[in-house]
Amino acid sequence: MIEKKYTIGLIHATMNSVQPILDAFRQHAPQAVLINFMDESLIYDLNKKGHVTKDMTRRLLAMAGKAEDSGVDGILLTCSSFTPVVSDISHLFQTPMLSADMSMLEKAVEIGGRIGVIATVPAAGPTTTALLKKLADQHKKEIQVETIVIPEAFHALQKGKRGLHDELIHQKVQELSAHCDVLLFAQFSMARALQTLDVKTKPILTSPEISVKSIIAEIERREVVLDQR
Repeated sequence: MIEKKYTIGLIHATMNSVQPILDAFRQHAPQAVLINFMDESLIYDLNKKGHVTKDMTRRLLAMAGKAEDSGVDGILLTCSSFTPVVSDISHLFQTPMLSADMSMLEKAVEIGGRIGVIATVPAAGPTTTALLKKLADQHKKEIQVETIVIPEAFHALQKGKRGLHDELIHQKVQELSAHCDVLLFAQFSMARALQTLDVKTKPILTSPEISVKSIIAEIERREVVLDQR
């Protein structure tokens, strides 16, 4: 349990990511003060265009600016589809900024040679795959990645059909478990499907818990560096 109190700015591109990260903070850093910044049109635009545009990056940049201006100790981007943007904009801020899933991806590369990725947003699948391969190259490790995208699960969750969302994910979990060492859910919104999974599978990584611990650790690391100056 993380005890020290920090204020965290959460940047969301979909309502589906809100509850999973709130639950993760409630469990792992309950004293944290959370400020939410939302632009749900981002995920709709991303699904239409299939890639992150300069306009989307500017909108994320604007939300991050509002978060920093509000005095937060750290900024966490909760939509994994926009993870690559963080490396492009984080240097513009004094406040520590992390993407939703980078720590989870690093753990997946560490423990698995055959990695199964399940995504429900089309852009999240190739984004996650590319990041995994980039990390593996950095660690000089060979990995195999199998990625399955099930957009119908995302649409089901948008319509409030949570049971159908979970069931569609469970089916792919069983499929990938047959030949993968570790599985990961590419988006925050998918974490709920792990709670309703009642069969034994290969290890499954989700990003909310890891993200909470990572942003707190990064804030603490920055504090130590500043204290030493």
